[in-house]
Amino acid sequence: MSPSFSMVLKDMSSVDELLKSADEFIDLAFREFEKAVVEKSNIKLRDSAEKAWNAVVQAANALILEKEGYTPRSHYERRLALRNLEKSDERLRELGIYDRYGARSRLLHGEVFYEGVYDIDLLKLEIEKAKEFVEIVKRCILQHFKLK
Repeated sequence: MSPSFSMVLKDMSSVDELLKSADEFIDLAFREFEKAVVEKSNIKLRDSAEKAWNAVVQAANALILEKEGYTPRSHYERRLALRNLEKSDERLRELGIYDRYGARSRLLHGEVFYEGVYDIDLLKLEIEKAKEFVEIVKRCILQHFKLK
């Protein structure tokens, strides 16, 4: 894929920073979720979903930066990059990285944050799946780094 809109030179510390940010957002998402449940706060539920979604975005950006050498500047660019990565990397295709990203986008960002659909059990599951996405990305980046 040609990063026509947003070429950012690859820098491993940037990849590390994106992954660190993803971890921080996931931790915040779980803490915010627990507070929301205790306080019965719909606003905090929405905030927990958005923090989990941001963790997914940061992790996806790290993966794209590591493998393609640029950081996408929009969700559209990110989806295209993930789709293209799946075309060129069988492991990412088998992991369904594009579908995992899309599911988190729809459920965390769309349904919970924007639409205000609240289901405590499903939201907890979605935050866990966001954490799983971050962990999958970290493993893929580590494996890619070792192969260089």
